[in-house]
Amino acid sequence: MSRRLGESSGEINASAGRVLKPENVRRALDLLRPGLVADGGNAELVSVGEDGTVRIELQGACTRCPAREMTRRLVLEPALRARVPGVTSVLLS
Repeated sequence: MSRRLGESSGEINASAGRVLKPENVRRALDLLRPGLVADGGNAELVSVGEDGTVRIELQGACTRCPAREMTRRLVLEPALRARVPGVTSVLLS
């Protein structure tokens, strides 16, 4: 019997079983924060979407830093994805 897209087979999707909790993202950000603070900046969690998208606001010197997008792409996103199951992407506010 074939199923249409979106119909459930009764199996639980491994990623659907995980709940992405803001407190887990905050804990992971706490581990990254010293590096940002050392450069005169900071990062604050803005929101966590149901799809795993994490929105971060960079603060201090990071708000006008020309490397802010590289910090997101090369530091924040890989670290959060590695430390917090369910994070799919990180966006800057």
